[in-house]
Amino acid sequence: MSPVIPLRLLLALSMTLPAACATAAPAPAAATDPVAENMLLLQTPSGGWSKHYQGRKVDYARTYDDGERSALRAPDRHDDATIDNKATTSEIVALAEAHARTGNPAYLDGARRGVEYLLRAQYPNGGWPQFHPDLSSYRHQITLNDDAMVRVIGLLQDVATAEGALAALPAELRARAAAAAARGIDSLLALQVKIDGQPTIWAAQYDETTLQPARARAYELPSLAVAESVGVLRLLMRQPQPDARTVAAIESGARWLEAHRLPDLALEHIDAPHEETGKDVRLVSKPGASLWARFYDLERQQPLVANREGQVVAFAELPNERRTGYGWYGTWPAKLLAEELPRWRKVHASAPAAAPR
Repeated sequence: MSPVIPLRLLLALSMTLPAACATAAPAPAAATDPVAENMLLLQTPSGGWSKHYQGRKVDYARTYDDGERSALRAPDRHDDATIDNKATTSEIVALAEAHARTGNPAYLDGARRGVEYLLRAQYPNGGWPQFHPDLSSYRHQITLNDDAMVRVIGLLQDVATAEGALAALPAELRARAAAAAARGIDSLLALQVKIDGQPTIWAAQYDETTLQPARARAYELPSLAVAESVGVLRLLMRQPQPDARTVAAIESGARWLEAHRLPDLALEHIDAPHEETGKDVRLVSKPGASLWARFYDLERQQPLVANREGQVVAFAELPNERRTGYGWYGTWPAKLLAEELPRWRKVHASAPAAAPR
């Protein structure tokens, strides 16, 4: 005889069985962004990014085939991560912004790994090499060239203050980023070149041990670098509460730039069918105009131009390819001196610092 099950129990069982038997619904797949996906694919094992892929500038918009994807994921892949040409800093911001748009946690983790890379790459003295972990050739030098170190410090300060999409990064990174950025600022202040005891501006790269200006490519001799110094000054001027040392560095750097302006001079770009590039550039007189050389020598503090063999030559004596293919002269400090510095002085009630004795 079958047992009799009370009606109340049958009703209870009928209500619990569907829930017990049903399988859990799969979590919805995270939204993806094709550019961000490629950034994750090309992120190196160290957490940074290269500026090149297969000898060309990285293109995150292209499609990578199965063979390329396999090679990029190989454990023995060469790690050529760098902070040169905006590499690594740009990807960190882009991935954080992709996470803000999609909510995909992989993008935020990629950005986090990028910040960790920057923190590991910093030297104890506060500077950053151009590449890490590959320190071959001049890659080991503290690099201000093309604003590399300046961009790193600016990004870390944005991480520390939780700016924009970077606010989603783990809170524990903020204090570490702030400390690294502070060491970086101290390093920049220490690297301001002094000649005969007088502060000038900054070099493009430095020996990481002696902290002396160093050579990079053969035609990039140890020198004072105007374009990079403008980037350093802008970073220092962005500091919300600059101390006396920072103010002095800004004022002395700006004073040097003003003193080394090349007045009534301009660049003229012309067609030159007889030249190998089909074009040319020359210095011409132009009343009211101003130029600065990109590099100034470390002794006379005069414009410095060198050929691919590292020989110092006059600008007009450079091979056509070098004369047209590199920014030897420009107007980099013009806006900073005319507009940005006066605004900064008003905000910080800063009068021009007295010349050091």
